[in-house]
Amino acid sequence: MRTKKVKAAGRFGARYGRRVRTKIADIESTQRKKQQCIFCSGTAKRLSKGIWKCKKCDKKFAGHTYMLPKKEE
Repeated sequence: MRTKKVKAAGRFGARYGRRVRTKIADIESTQRKKQQCIFCSGTAKRLSKGIWKCKKCDKKFAGHTYMLPKKEE
């Protein structure tokens, strides 16, 4: 179930309050976006909490929980 205000966090219904559900929706939307690999600048996908896998260089690595930091050059 989705709603306009809290998007995918609408699955919680009226529970937990709107502010909490909006924060959850923001975090979940950023974690599901394509992230940049910290090794090769390819596309990394989140497998589970803090576990990432790059599609380009095929490396599996641990990093930040929700989203990877931007690669600095």
